[in-house]
Amino acid sequence: MNFEGIWHIKEMEMWDEDYFNMDVQAYIEIEPNGSGNFQFGLVSGNIDGKTVQYPNGNRFEFSWQGSDECDSASGSGWLQIQEHSQLKGEFRFFEGDNSTFIADKVE
Repeated sequence: MNFEGIWHIKEMEMWDEDYFNMDVQAYIEIEPNGSGNFQFGLVSGNIDGKTVQYPNGNRFEFSWQGSDECDSASGSGWLQIQEHSQLKGEFRFFEGDNSTFIADKVE
């Protein structure tokens, strides 16, 4: 399985479902060229990343740029495919919070 496609975020370490799904169903989308976009709660942005090989499996590592409640925001993150078409990942805000998350592939 690869990282491409749309993944619905179903759990976040730092925020509850009422927040991360408040505007739209929280998601992360990865295009074949490594670009993409995401939104959870009032945070949205564009992604630029690539797949990196590690001894224990591949990870998609990315930087992102966007907004958090209309303020400019940026950061980085990573994704790793788990069992049963799930992603585990993390969003990191530059000089701010970070949160791990779990997402399911949209068929």
